[in-house]
Amino acid sequence: MKKYTFLLFFWVSISVLAQVKGNITDTNNAPLSFVSIYLDETVTGTTSNDNGAYVLNITKKGKHTVVFQILGYTTLKKEINITSFPFDLNVQLEEENVQLAGISISTKDNPANRIIRNTIANKDKNTDKYAKYTAKFYSRGLYKIKDAPEKFLGKNLGDFGGALDSTRSGIIYLSETVSEIHFQKNPKKFKEKIIASKVSGTDNGISFNRAEDANINFYDNSVTFGSDLISPISTNAFGYYNFKLEGSFYDTNGKLINKIKLLPKRKNDRVFNGYLYIVEDDWAIYGADVSVTGAQVNIPIVDVLNLKQNYNYSEANDAWVLISQSIDFKVDALGFNFDGRFSSAYSAYNFTPKYNENTFTNEVLSFEKQATEKDTLYWNTLRPVPLTEEETVDYKFKDSLKVVRKSKKYLDSVNKKQNKFNLLSAITGYTYRNSYEKWAISYNGLINDFNFNTVQGFNVSLGGSYFKKQNDTGKWWNVGGKVNYGFSDKRIRPTFFLTKNWNDISRPKMTISGGITTAQFNGRNPLMKLNNTVSSLMRRLNYLRIYEKEFAKINYSEEIVNGIYLATSFEYANRKPLFNTTDYSFAKQDKNGGYKPNNPSDVIDVFEEHKIATLNVGATFVFGQKYLSYPDRKENIDNEKYPSLNVNYTKRFGASNSELNSDVFTANLTQDINAGNYGEFSYNVRGGVFLKKKDIAFMDFLQANGNQLLFPLDRELSSFGLLEYYKFYTNDKYAEAHIQHDFKGAVLGKIPLLNKLNLHLVGGAKTLVMADKKPYTEYSIGLDNIGFGKWRFLRVDYVRSFHGGIKDEGLLLRLSMF
Repeated sequence: MKKYTFLLFFWVSISVLAQVKGNITDTNNAPLSFVSIYLDETVTGTTSNDNGAYVLNITKKGKHTVVFQILGYTTLKKEINITSFPFDLNVQLEEENVQLAGISISTKDNPANRIIRNTIANKDKNTDKYAKYTAKFYSRGLYKIKDAPEKFLGKNLGDFGGALDSTRSGIIYLSETVSEIHFQKNPKKFKEKIIASKVSGTDNGISFNRAEDANINFYDNSVTFGSDLISPISTNAFGYYNFKLEGSFYDTNGKLINKIKLLPKRKNDRVFNGYLYIVEDDWAIYGADVSVTGAQVNIPIVDVLNLKQNYNYSEANDAWVLISQSIDFKVDALGFNFDGRFSSAYSAYNFTPKYNENTFTNEVLSFEKQATEKDTLYWNTLRPVPLTEEETVDYKFKDSLKVVRKSKKYLDSVNKKQNKFNLLSAITGYTYRNSYEKWAISYNGLINDFNFNTVQGFNVSLGGSYFKKQNDTGKWWNVGGKVNYGFSDKRIRPTFFLTKNWNDISRPKMTISGGITTAQFNGRNPLMKLNNTVSSLMRRLNYLRIYEKEFAKINYSEEIVNGIYLATSFEYANRKPLFNTTDYSFAKQDKNGGYKPNNPSDVIDVFEEHKIATLNVGATFVFGQKYLSYPDRKENIDNEKYPSLNVNYTKRFGASNSELNSDVFTANLTQDINAGNYGEFSYNVRGGVFLKKKDIAFMDFLQANGNQLLFPLDRELSSFGLLEYYKFYTNDKYAEAHIQHDFKGAVLGKIPLLNKLNLHLVGGAKTLVMADKKPYTEYSIGLDNIGFGKWRFLRVDYVRSFHGGIKDEGLLLRLSMF
């Protein structure tokens, strides 16, 4: 063992010594960050850190030519003769002399337009040159906060894991990732294996610096950068951009580089601002220095996102390939002021990899064994970009601090502060934690389930739970209960639950529950308690219809194989009718005709009390599901090319009246399709059929989700806009369909003056068909992204409905976050 340790240390020592290092500054001696440094005629190198320092690993002595390249500065080639390692090389870069001299400008055509047209025409030709490749990818993420608030929404924020100094400023997140990536253009495939991952101050070291997330490709028509933006070399780029040739210069290889300024035609379009650098004759991207605002990407808390990319010429395949990238952002909202940077470097390209049918699978991210456990010596040899002094101090401080903060003494002291009980705790809730033993006892608080309905009147719940974490890979259990009390019907209804989860890979979870509760007649729960409380008290409209259920139930769910989820449950219940016990409201007695009875239908009589058993067996198929394999969990990614299908069989049996027993099949198909520059298209189709038509209880009918509220808090793709609650139900066959297209800025962004409002046009249609009723149809047109300044969460829809020759219309207000 000692022999191997010595060999490792010897190898590390040699690796550390075999390098060229130094600092890069401008002519004013200011450090230059994000400079690409590489050996001439290669695409393997490094970048400088925020202080302008760099380390370039070179193993051979002798003569070399080192290239220093960054947008805005003249590329420098430096010939060196290495006689010993390490070799110090400090350089100074001069600002690029971009000029229009010698460029022939025609009055008939903007020269920048000619360059962009040629670049668009040659996109496939250029990207075909690296249609397959493998590479090494390095990423570093850094978040820094300034003057952090001590509290947010009444909660003490602490010191962010020891990150803050006396001014409540400092690094709150620092991570690094080194991985191997595999890429294929057609059909598009991507795979990443993380070799090493490190997060300051944590044990597991699992960062979220993914190579695929950093794959910002301007050659695509739609560029994912905070949101889906229109590329300046998209096939329809001239509908969104004007272009201006700022000037040209020659790089060290004698290639003419054109600097093109991007001029968005409309301020708030989903477009980039800044500069694109294009290689003359090759019509390839040389670099990008662009930015977008928070309004453009619809992320209101973000002030600005900046992106820089550097490309280098590869003789191996006569192509310009990406070698480095940085993303900078600034956030100033809700009292938080922080900025950050994600910087990336690509190296060791292989443009002739040999792939087989097993190269690409649905697993798009994996971790090498012990990837999160690499020590400092390992990172010093692997890291292509040296740490700044601030980053080095952060690693050392937090790595030593985490040992202290894992101790029982420290965790007990933290819990002592967290576990303080105050007067508001009785209303808002309270949790007593034991972080060292990994358990917590919680009290829900009076406000958690406080609401009003005409059956119970004002009602409130008191409840609590005990949570125990058993390991770090998702094994836990949770037990709890609550007691609900209605002040009008004077009924106490207790319930309990016990939940066990075994892991975060397939997530097998079982829940046992029971007690006495109230349930909506529509099991899809179309109405939120908050909505009903407001409508009842303010407008005397009691939309909620409920019944009482004494029950015992067991649920089990698991992802049995990738993309196939099993969910099953068994319940035995005694179901009882309930009646209004109060007519209290803030509104006048005769407002809107007064309260309605609790019976959901004027046609069907109130059901009689009965006992019944219900078995549900369901499966969800997420076709083409990709997934990320982390050391402690699996994260799934929907594939927008394919829909998701849910099928379910429900059998109700054991009732004293056999007519109440039933068998029903339901299916649900959903999909969200990214339409690139033209927005997003979504649909939801649901259908069901009973094996035999019988006189069943109302809550067992197949039902549509209605809405009679001006401001509903539901998902618009699962409910109708103007349909009365409980009006459409069947014990036979039914189908419903919802479609919607959000055009983002593709339509309104092209209309003068109106485009300054940055509104999004949304169109939709819904239909409902039942075997024993006439079809119901809705059409809607709406405006999304309504708000003030950066805060744009409101949506307004105008809806028209048609049913049996009767037309209706109305407006709906929605929060677009729901």
